[in-house]
Amino acid sequence: RTDRRGYPRRWLYTYPCHTEDRCVYKTRGTCSREITIELEGDTVQSVSFLGGCNGNLKGISALAKGQKAQDLIDTLSGLTCGFKNTSCPDQLAQALKAALAEA
Repeated sequence: RTDRRGYPRRWLYTYPCHTEDRCVYKTRGTCSREITIELEGDTVQSVSFLGGCNGNLKGISALAKGQKAQDLIDTLSGLTCGFKNTSCPDQLAQALKAALAEA
């Protein structure tokens, strides 16, 4: 069995992040379903979210642009949303960690 991208089902949340110059990260535990990140070196060029709170995520994306990935990881890691133990910003930090690990 595979997900919609053709990756084996066991990779549903952990499939490889990079597709050429982009990192596509499947989120877990949030309203957003996916985060696409473009990095140039260790600097974020763009971030886009699929699903989630449109206005808030546009704001996070705009604030992340031009920032160092590690600075964002340090700032956003561990943030929660309501009763959840994660949040879209926390998932962005996880996606950035994955992107840096694979770079």
